[in-house]
Amino acid sequence: MTPHLYIHVPFCTRRCAYCDFSIAVRKNVPVNDYLTALAAELDRVVSDGDRSTLSTLYFGGGTPSRLGAEGVAAMIRDVRAHFDLAPDAEVTLEANPEDVTPEAVAAWSEAGVNRLSVGVQSFDDSVLAWMHRTHTSAESREAVAIARSAGIDNVSVDLIFALPDSLHRSWRDDLQAAIALDPDHISLYGLTVENGTPLGRWQASGKVAPPTEDTYAEQFLLAHELTRKAGYDHYEVSNFGRKGRYSRHNSAYWSGAKYVGAGPSAHSFDGTSRSWNVAPYAEWRSRLSAGESVIDGVETLSATNRQSESVYLGLR
Repeated sequence: MTPHLYIHVPFCTRRCAYCDFSIAVRKNVPVNDYLTALAAELDRVVSDGDRSTLSTLYFGGGTPSRLGAEGVAAMIRDVRAHFDLAPDAEVTLEANPEDVTPEAVAAWSEAGVNRLSVGVQSFDDSVLAWMHRTHTSAESREAVAIARSAGIDNVSVDLIFALPDSLHRSWRDDLQAAIALDPDHISLYGLTVENGTPLGRWQASGKVAPPTEDTYAEQFLLAHELTRKAGYDHYEVSNFGRKGRYSRHNSAYWSGAKYVGAGPSAHSFDGTSRSWNVAPYAEWRSRLSAGESVIDGVETLSATNRQSESVYLGLR
């Protein structure tokens, strides 16, 4: 039984300043090559003949919306060739605002996407430029409107807080702008500095300085206050949702449920062991082309491990 499936789509137009995820920057996305490799991996996932019914399906990245209207539809057809979707399955697609067009959303909705997670990050255009984001605040607002009018009414928006003070970003203004769009769900992530990213190099050279712990705490508590006043439940440390609109897929991770991941760097968990795929897109694809395993590592959890995870995941 595999109730939850995550698929990693690594393609991005540009690497964001803070990003250390498994991505592949491509001007022209190799949609067909990616889908061929993905189908090969899904063949292996269900090679035992167990056709499971999915409760949730999540396309993350990277930028899954870069596959375009037909690319996403074809990807979902591949999933349906290997799994059944429950009648009430939650099917989430992460999207950048500039990819959200009426034509694309209509195709995604028809294919089965019923939840869109829009990577807004900020409504301040100067901050977006600093982040190396490729959209504007106007495109973010338009994306939410398009999603609803074109058939997807369950919309989540992402924002990042605890940015360097030197940016003079108003966190309150960004929060209020997000709430004004009345999304069903809001995810708020504190900025982390990772080695090897542009931000990591900027900080190491002294070009930027992280905010203080007090600033981080103040912004987190302000988010809690404003979203609660607007009717959202703060149901997980980084997530706020309307009643009935919590992320069912992410909630499964926090509850220790079984899940399968496909695509570069994707993780799987069978209840006892956790495994993860190779991260580079080119290596993932070449291994599948050669009929080789894409698994990069396996960790078997002891009873103590499971108990510890249950405690810290429960604290989220």
